[in-house]
Amino acid sequence: MPGTSASSASSTSSTSSTSSTSSTSSAPSAPAVPPTPPVPLSALLAREDLALRQIAGPSDPGLVIHWAHTSEMADPYPYLLGGELLLTAGVHIAEAAGSGTYFDDYVSRIVAAGGAALGFGLAPVHDTVPRALVAACDAYGLPLLEVPPQTTFSGVARAVWQLMAQSRLAELRRVTEAQQSLAAAASRPDPVPSVLRQLAQRVSGWAVLYGPDGTEIASAGKAPADQARTALARLTRVVTSRPSSTATDTAAGAHLAVYALGTGQGFALGVAAPQRDPGDHTIASVAAVLLSLLTGEHQSGTGAARSSALVRLLLGAEPGTVAPLLGAGHWRVVHARPNTQAADPVAASALGATLGSALVDLADGVVRILVPADREPAAQPGWTLGVSAAVAPPDWPAADTQAARALARARATRAPLVRHGAHPGLAELVPHDEAAAHARTLLAPIAAAPALTETLRTWLSLHGSWDRTAVALTVHRNTVRQRIARCAALLAADLDDPDVRMELWFALKSH
Repeated sequence: MPGTSASSASSTSSTSSTSSTSSTSSAPSAPAVPPTPPVPLSALLAREDLALRQIAGPSDPGLVIHWAHTSEMADPYPYLLGGELLLTAGVHIAEAAGSGTYFDDYVSRIVAAGGAALGFGLAPVHDTVPRALVAACDAYGLPLLEVPPQTTFSGVARAVWQLMAQSRLAELRRVTEAQQSLAAAASRPDPVPSVLRQLAQRVSGWAVLYGPDGTEIASAGKAPADQARTALARLTRVVTSRPSSTATDTAAGAHLAVYALGTGQGFALGVAAPQRDPGDHTIASVAAVLLSLLTGEHQSGTGAARSSALVRLLLGAEPGTVAPLLGAGHWRVVHARPNTQAADPVAASALGATLGSALVDLADGVVRILVPADREPAAQPGWTLGVSAAVAPPDWPAADTQAARALARARATRAPLVRHGAHPGLAELVPHDEAAAHARTLLAPIAAAPALTETLRTWLSLHGSWDRTAVALTVHRNTVRQRIARCAALLAADLDDPDVRMELWFALKSH
């Protein structure tokens, strides 16, 4: 049978090697199915324009063909590669063929060559399909299709290629959608479980992350039988103890694959699925790369330089002298909070990897990331982000403040991302020193109370909204009202006056 031949051809490499070196028999070797997208035979039979009809052989919906081939040879074996729909008009059939073993010999050779099905064309040679051929196909389990006179063999071949192209396009679309969903899962607050869930869903199986000691750290999907689970764990030891990065096997009806993660720490990804489609390896490989980032240190090859930078900063060096070790000129600071559960170190590292930086800090539920200025941060599913302007290292503290305020504004306005406004405006027309002096004078009455200053700044930035200011500052709305009233009293200003608000906003930006 074609399925048996394909299975034999896909055995382990060591078994195949032994067979090829020790075999001295003249028996034909198992045919190799061509590397083309399979087309279900049922899909070809469903084409109304072809009007094909199956009259013998199994009608298993899992039967597939890999291409169509026309031959009028009495022995087509030498010309078949396996997986074909062989088309014939019966020119080679002698008049007395039905009384001997001709059809048995003919069909058995097609099956031995790995042929997937036989199509017999009616007219001009034969008005009907020979009954002996029908019997032989039933006996050898070869699907036999009747091709009506109005259907040409070239039309059948074209239909096969059309279905094949549709299958290839569908597989490419499936892989692309899987890659996008895996990338989105990796940027969620719970990245490792999310990636495993997406992978298990995309391959319709089970995905598991193994730790360096071989234990199952996390998994998703429907777990396979114990025999397959044990075999998968055994494969894990193979890829973590040898240079091999992947290993495959089958056990208890499950297709198994293990991928060593590129962290150098012994982590591995295991996948068990009831079937293995052509795109599954690509999908699992993408998941392995993402999990490598999530389980590793997210270092870009400059770990020693970053350690040196940290030590020098701790010992009192100026940021400007340390920044060259990090390999970038200008930087942005990103502050982020997850929208649902609290952030954890793995989620923080995953977000940093998504934004293109390994310089990540998690404190008090806020993830802070230093991102090179040439990598423009984008909104991330499941996160709220505030992004500073691009600054030189000496201005990192100011950028940190900018990002914090942008995050507060994003949370208050329910925006996924807010950037600090860095566009020049009227403020650029006033010399900085003069603007700062004016700000100090105007804000002097509340300068000794940072809470009042920050509340006034936030309230003005949110157009006087009590509720959104309360959300941004994480205080009660009545507290906001009290602080704004206190500011109005100390500044002796009417905060309902737009001119007063504009002048105060200008002063706060220069302060």
